[in-house]
Amino acid sequence: MRFEARDSHVPHILLVNPWIHDFAAYDVWAKPYGLLSLTAQLRAWGLRVSYIDCLDRFHPRMPPADPAARHGRGPYLKTRIPNPKGLESIARTYSRYGIQPEWLRADLAALPAPDLILVTSLMTYWYPGVFETIRELKAAFPKAPLVLGGIYARLCSDHAHQHSGADQVVVDRGESLAALVKTHTGWEDKGATDIDDLDRLPYPAFDLQRRIPYIPLLSARGCPFDCAYCASRLLEPVRRRRLPESVLAEILFWHERHGVADFAFYDDALLVDARRHALPLLEEIVRSGRKLYFHTPNALHIREITAEAAELMFRAGFHTLRLGLETTAFEAREELDHKVTEEEFRQAVGYLRAAGFSADQVGAYLLVGLPGQSVAAVEHSIRVVQTAGIAPILAHYTPIPGTRLWPAAVAASRYDLAADPVFTNNAIFPCSREDFSWPALSRLKHMARI
Repeated sequence: MRFEARDSHVPHILLVNPWIHDFAAYDVWAKPYGLLSLTAQLRAWGLRVSYIDCLDRFHPRMPPADPAARHGRGPYLKTRIPNPKGLESIARTYSRYGIQPEWLRADLAALPAPDLILVTSLMTYWYPGVFETIRELKAAFPKAPLVLGGIYARLCSDHAHQHSGADQVVVDRGESLAALVKTHTGWEDKGATDIDDLDRLPYPAFDLQRRIPYIPLLSARGCPFDCAYCASRLLEPVRRRRLPESVLAEILFWHERHGVADFAFYDDALLVDARRHALPLLEEIVRSGRKLYFHTPNALHIREITAEAAELMFRAGFHTLRLGLETTAFEAREELDHKVTEEEFRQAVGYLRAAGFSADQVGAYLLVGLPGQSVAAVEHSIRVVQTAGIAPILAHYTPIPGTRLWPAAVAASRYDLAADPVFTNNAIFPCSREDFSWPALSRLKHMARI
């Protein structure tokens, strides 16, 4: 929890990253980038801001932890809770991930009453944790208007309107922020804010965290592709890029002022049009001479990995590379995406290994649980990746409303996906065939680890 004191006549905005309710969750370079970007804008406008992270791994009541361990990654505090309605038969432990409710209540009690509360959301099936957070906030500050935004709110807006308990649900990318503040507090921003001018926006307010184990980076927003299973085009329909020198300036800001060495690129298409974007950035990083570590949890497009790009990534300090392979059914993937052929995949891996990346630094995501997918198909994909000399990483397919694959997912699922987003939880493989039994999935995970 962080509160920045200013003139008491200036509106006070509380921004909250909610709990996660799920069968599994882990901090793999996961931070509420959008929420902290809005926080930075509010602060730049001169407003008083407070930030509470219900997932805070470094809360004062937590056991001490080294923020540099595992390059910033680490487990959330986990508390077992009952399975959601409709998932009672799932023989896995369902938990609240994040700080204890009494810790949150104490943190809220220490704050001055906010004039407005903004809550974000991420995975659609994490909404039960969002709802619990909203109930706690309403109990603590019953008079403060509460606005819900984020990915769940945008993709499942009707569900959020009906069930969240928020006073308002917003479905934009942040364009309405100034209007929200004016509506609920009477305060009006006198300056112009263009959220599409990425190079002029303030850096997200990661400094409001208790510790900064890593920094997420966005060198561009949006994706030029329209993969059937992905919502990127729905959430960011226009691709916009930052100047390479602007991205480098942000990297050096966090490194020099806050000692951060680990950075995770959140880009959906970091290497696309690399000659005019990623390669100049990588060259700038190399010239800076800093000892830094970069990670790509959102995956790199395999077709864009050239010998030059691989060498520059290695020299710049890229440490954890994830490739967006998804499936090795190369001849039948046109309905999913247009990313890669088998020859391009093997060639890209060869470039990375020749540049100096070790096998344990490079992994290829493989989607598991696609509508109509068989266990045999996943086994084949695992073998292809292992033969190429890198690690297969099983990524459970999540049905997402509005994507091209959504109708097929609804038709294939044993759950009513359209009725309740909780049934889209990828941990339960909602669209898998009957042969995707728990023993079969355990065998696939064991096979991928070998």
